[in-house]
Amino acid sequence: MDPLSKLLSGIRAEGSVLTHAVLPAPWTIRFADRAPLTMITVLRGGGILVQPDGGQRTLAVGDTALVRGPDEFRLVSVDSDATDAGRPGERSTEYEIACFTSGSDCADEELTGINWGTEAAATALLVGAYRTSSRRHDRLLRALPPVLVVHEDLDTCAWFEHAAATAVDQSAGSQAMMDRLLDWSLVCTMRNWFEQAGPDAPTWFRGLADPIVAPALHAIHTTPGAPWTVASLAAESSVSRALFAKRFTAVMARPPLSYLTDTRMDEAEELLTDTDLTIAQIAKSVGYADPFGFSAAFKRHRGQSPTAFRAA
Repeated sequence: MDPLSKLLSGIRAEGSVLTHAVLPAPWTIRFADRAPLTMITVLRGGGILVQPDGGQRTLAVGDTALVRGPDEFRLVSVDSDATDAGRPGERSTEYEIACFTSGSDCADEELTGINWGTEAAATALLVGAYRTSSRRHDRLLRALPPVLVVHEDLDTCAWFEHAAATAVDQSAGSQAMMDRLLDWSLVCTMRNWFEQAGPDAPTWFRGLADPIVAPALHAIHTTPGAPWTVASLAAESSVSRALFAKRFTAVMARPPLSYLTDTRMDEAEELLTDTDLTIAQIAKSVGYADPFGFSAAFKRHRGQSPTAFRAA
């Protein structure tokens, strides 16, 4: 298993909100959910994303924005006067998305109905608010910038629009469909982001394109608890120990065994958070012969014992 698949494999939306909006300009949407992650895909038209710090990002057709919470933010039409940019204009129609907040039923028909309208100039959006439910969600959020915008070819995803329209009609199974659609879209967007990021992508993603490093990464993330050594990882890549160690360190910016330990600690965090396994069982599953050695290593890398981490 590669690192991206490992990161995303355990992530499942639960009770997410997917809404479809067609909005004649000028308009303003205030995102008041304080959701951990919000996804916005522009199907037609466009808008300006106004970040909590006042920064602005223009979104056009085919753009998907991932906005990390919990701060409120806004999306406004291009000709709106709500960007605080000092441009005169007609007062915007204001909407609010706050489906996760207490007492909200997200019942605004302007935002939840499937209605493409008749105005060719109207902006059409798909908006998903994403809950987090596991430690792996936290790791994903830490890997993301505050705002991420990725341009995607909507022609290859035409089925997604139809599926989203079906998902939000509140029929039987619609919640499960919304959750899975967000899962799929998140994976698709993350892959596109990493591929477009080039040298700015995380080192572990760049390592997947390296013929020497990639086999070792797959081995580590598939079985992090195996008794890996530099020599055995080099064997996975079919190169000498010296060549492997030099190449891995150059690409990943750290030695192989250091990366292995960090991967094991990430795995241990998830097991401590999301399972009832004992410390001894977790130690064995991440490659430590006894719980004492594991506890010492965990405290050295995370600043607290496994027991304290689980209690917190």
